[in-house]
Amino acid sequence: MVHSYVKVYIHFVWSTKNREPYLIDDARVPVHHHILAYAQTKNISVNVLGIQKEHLHALISLRSDQNIDDVAKLLKGESSHWINSENLINPKFSWQRGYGAFSISPTHIDAVRTYINNQNEHHRKKTCMEEVTELLMKYGYDKDAMSTNA
Repeated sequence: MVHSYVKVYIHFVWSTKNREPYLIDDARVPVHHHILAYAQTKNISVNVLGIQKEHLHALISLRSDQNIDDVAKLLKGESSHWINSENLINPKFSWQRGYGAFSISPTHIDAVRTYINNQNEHHRKKTCMEEVTELLMKYGYDKDAMSTNA
């Protein structure tokens, strides 16, 4: 009998379109609950989810039959559709194209979980763009790549 054992953690980050601060407190809580509920219906294992006014962090454990791009597209596409159908945000809401997806060692899960859960405190000291730049540099992207993809 053949068994596959897969433990792949991905730290996802994506922004609202033009990094507009659409996800204020009134919208943030229902969006948070909705994304978690939708992910569960698609068997996407969200370990922790953190939503800020202009971006989102999610730590997701991928199964062997899931890939990074499909998971990001499912969560981004369905959540923006739901936000608009519920008229949570005016004007029309959308996520920015693209996303960050960073592999996380199982030994670093607690640190990433803490990082995501402490986003409110973290953003008292750093802007979203400073955070994105820091993450990209941490994961080996150079400044030229950041200026064309950020």
